[in-house]
Amino acid sequence: MFDFAYPHLLFLLFSIVAIGLLFWWAQASRKANLRKFGHLGVLEHLMPDASKYKPRVKIVLQLLALAAIIIVLCRPRAGEKVPQQSRIEGIEIMIAFDVSNSMLASANDDPNGISRLDRARLLLEKLLTKLDNDKVGLVVFAGEAKTQMPLTTDYYTAKMYLSELSPKLVSLQGTAITDAINMSANSFSKDDKVNKAIILITDAENHEGDAIEAAKSAADKGIQIDVIGVGSAKGVPIPINASGTDYLRDKDGQVVLTSFDEEAAKRLAEVGDGIYVNGASSKALDTLVSALDEVDKTEFKKVQYKASAEQFPTFAWIALGLLIIDLLVVDRKMSWLKDVNLFSKKKD
Repeated sequence: MFDFAYPHLLFLLFSIVAIGLLFWWAQASRKANLRKFGHLGVLEHLMPDASKYKPRVKIVLQLLALAAIIIVLCRPRAGEKVPQQSRIEGIEIMIAFDVSNSMLASANDDPNGISRLDRARLLLEKLLTKLDNDKVGLVVFAGEAKTQMPLTTDYYTAKMYLSELSPKLVSLQGTAITDAINMSANSFSKDDKVNKAIILITDAENHEGDAIEAAKSAADKGIQIDVIGVGSAKGVPIPINASGTDYLRDKDGQVVLTSFDEEAAKRLAEVGDGIYVNGASSKALDTLVSALDEVDKTEFKKVQYKASAEQFPTFAWIALGLLIIDLLVVDRKMSWLKDVNLFSKKKD
């Protein structure tokens, strides 16, 4: 059996056709421009180093390498699923992850400390390691919420999303916890027998909309809301460059300070019939997992691939090999081939 983890990315293969057509057009335009100066056969003798075939060879190599890279991004998989009809007991969990700009600020009182975003990513990675049989999905939010990953039991895929978590995922900035809760609640299956939980990872700063009402509404539907808080109550600046030498400023040029609103986070967990844990605590995840373990489990089917079923390393090596060959192929005609004409006899 052969399939792709991200089949929707296969549409990128159309770019190969587009690039090929662009190359053909460029070559045709070049010939048309050369004809303005004389007969092509005559002009070719004036350009002895120019090869007619090397550019075509190089573009083929480059397009094949691009195709291999696209297939790598699609994560091809082959082989049996393990096990194909596995029955497990668990719950459905949607993780709502805050990617607002304030998450770039330090997670502690030191302005140069680890960012809230990095701390949250680390917590999420550890959480996914502790969750075994539950279905998990991912919603990211700032000024609006977006579904990043639907519910799945494929934890390998879920962990691949961690490196992508950043404020760039959401163009509209803010802290729309209300939208995050509502979108997460709507992302669960319609099976009423399956218990559901939302894990909200946020600094809870200046949240917009009526998040308390959204949490109450979700709880009324039987959805438990647990909150992992990240950040410090002390105001810290928000870096706007990688080096951390400049910070976000208001219209008056003053540095903006952001602080973690722990009381708001606790209130959300309280009305959502869940628990609140501080991400800085060494026991935070153990406490959260213990609370989730107390939720009644429901039996459902799990599909999992062996690590050996992943085929993308093969295509990655193919792409690398093609690119190396492309680097070794120069546009100029090889010196020992300058006087060689494969398609016509040389006249005496």
